[in-house]
Amino acid sequence: MNAIPAYAILGLVALQRVAELIYASRNVKALRARGGVEHGRSHYPVLVALHVSWLIAIGVGIARHPIIYWLPLALFALLQALRIWVLATLRGFWTTRVITVPGAPLVQTGPYRYLRHPNYVVVVGEVATLPLVFGQILNAVIFSAANLAMLGWRIKVENAALSPRRHPDSSSSS
Repeated sequence: MNAIPAYAILGLVALQRVAELIYASRNVKALRARGGVEHGRSHYPVLVALHVSWLIAIGVGIARHPIIYWLPLALFALLQALRIWVLATLRGFWTTRVITVPGAPLVQTGPYRYLRHPNYVVVVGEVATLPLVFGQILNAVIFSAANLAMLGWRIKVENAALSPRRHPDSSSSS
């Protein structure tokens, strides 16, 4: 098999990410217009660099005659269905940044009924499985470890930003 199908898969993922960034940017503008406040701005460039590096490393690592592993590809496709569920649930609140709008209720429907951070579960799965589609075990391990560290930082930022809405009684005493 030549590398064209492999690069097509990677290209579709890259296009998806660009489309998500456009969608997120529109949502950020709208949220800021409603008084939204960004939290943890300093980690955002690191997050972007990690994801861009991940895609580049996968592209560089694609063999001249790659084998496409269908099980990780099917898992990656399933993760995209979960991502769509997250986006459909959050709608205008979905961004790639941590932005809170004063007085906005926490979303507790869709996958948020079951998990506090379902989008991050999707991201963890994506970062691990996409390299495996092309047999890149080392990329899967390295970027999964880096992604887990990044998400640990981001989840702390997000939890701190959302804490007053999760625990409204504790914010009135401060």
